[in-house]
Amino acid sequence: MNPTPSRERICLLTGGGYPYRRDALGGWCRTLVEGLRRFRFELLTVTDREPPSAPAYPLPFNVGSARAIALGRDPARADRRRGAAADDAAEAATLLCRGLLGDAAPITALFGEGLRRITRLCPPTEDSGRAGPLSSLPLTETLLEAWRQRQADASDGQPPMPRLSVRDARTAATLIRHAMRALAVPLPEVELVHCVGGTTPLLTALAGRWRTGIPLLLTEARTAVVRQRPAEERLSPGVRTVLRRFRTSVARTGYAEAALIAPLSTYHHGWALEHGAQPTRLVQVPAGVDPREYPGAAEPGGTPTVVWAGSGGPDSGLSCVLEAFTEVAVAVPGAVLHLVGITAAHEEQCAEQIERTGLGRAVRLHHLPADPRDRYTVGQVVAHVPGPADPPYRLVEAMMSGRAVVGVDIGPAGETLGDTGLLVPPGDPSELAIAIVGLLRSPGRRRALGEAARQRALTHFTVDRVVRVYGALYSDLAAPPPAPAFELALTVPAPRITTPATVRWLTREKV
Repeated sequence: MNPTPSRERICLLTGGGYPYRRDALGGWCRTLVEGLRRFRFELLTVTDREPPSAPAYPLPFNVGSARAIALGRDPARADRRRGAAADDAAEAATLLCRGLLGDAAPITALFGEGLRRITRLCPPTEDSGRAGPLSSLPLTETLLEAWRQRQADASDGQPPMPRLSVRDARTAATLIRHAMRALAVPLPEVELVHCVGGTTPLLTALAGRWRTGIPLLLTEARTAVVRQRPAEERLSPGVRTVLRRFRTSVARTGYAEAALIAPLSTYHHGWALEHGAQPTRLVQVPAGVDPREYPGAAEPGGTPTVVWAGSGGPDSGLSCVLEAFTEVAVAVPGAVLHLVGITAAHEEQCAEQIERTGLGRAVRLHHLPADPRDRYTVGQVVAHVPGPADPPYRLVEAMMSGRAVVGVDIGPAGETLGDTGLLVPPGDPSELAIAIVGLLRSPGRRRALGEAARQRALTHFTVDRVVRVYGALYSDLAAPPPAPAFELALTVPAPRITTPATVRWLTREKV
């Protein structure tokens, strides 16, 4: 290990995770930073929440800085002054909205051009509460006009859109304008930006790329654009449609601008291809955990126990777990459910849900253990019920811990678990309960599955593999450009340099 960081500086850009939150994605970022100590990291998180007061993880010596920036609120009134800047803003808004509502590739590409022009209007600033040029974007009127045009084109075979009222358009415009405040967040001076998922940090990464030409590496860790966030249930169908299309369009723009995209699984790989990513820019890097942190302790005897790990938030899968466990508690008297990783922000909400189910003392709440090896050791069976956009890190942790897993078949769960656990269809708590009860009653089978799961994790999902691949990607993308060279037109061509490692991975050429 090189004790001195190299001159390559990497901006690790997240949406509220590492180093401020101890969640699955934060743990993955931590192992990446600590495993690649030859690089110097500048950590930046851009979030809609209140910025944390201090990092949740100790920062290693190769971290140069760590900043958290919360996006400010929109002003009550938009600036209606006319002029050259207002005309530019109107043209950018037109491109943005037309691309947002289009389905054909030439039309959707307009969104990226509109976003690029809006970036030019937004000078970088640390004060995310400033209204700035975003307030002059006529998004409400432009969105309504593009919506009417899309409705008129519905007769050409395009799917119909829900109704969008003036009030809906105003609400959608406010939310989009707020999200685009991320475009004004300045990036540190680095050789490479590594953006780890999420619409908000990706907007910041795109703006930095357009301003400075800095290379962008995009880790596709979650597919947030397909889901409806819990806080948006109150919104009208029209507003929800606009927000989903906005996130999808940002993702497509990210795929177009990124030098490389590193999906976590075949599922994420397919999602990226479906949304416009070029196959030659995709390098699949599976999730990985450190086997030393999950040594595979023997399961506890006596009381039948089930473990679920998650934050406990409204979009975390907890409701399905509690509903299933009400049936487990009837079939296996005395069974206990351990909820591990419940955050302080969601502890009260979890307690209310437990009280409504009547499970009472059959459920134990745990904050995330300081020692990862204690995360799953209290259980005999792990119920893996993720949120709709959660990456598969918790599943890999449970497998590495040597526990039998009952997983809901969402996203990459099936390909990650393979035949070393049980899969049940999503949205069916009764099927989940049946599978859990079967394993609680079959000690030999669940131990065999646990051993097989650990072996599969050791073979395919270790962190050393992740660190090795990302180290090579960083070296290829963050390396300084070659010195200018002049080639003479000779009869015998001059020899070429060896193909870079990343390019070899991305082609079918055998090496």
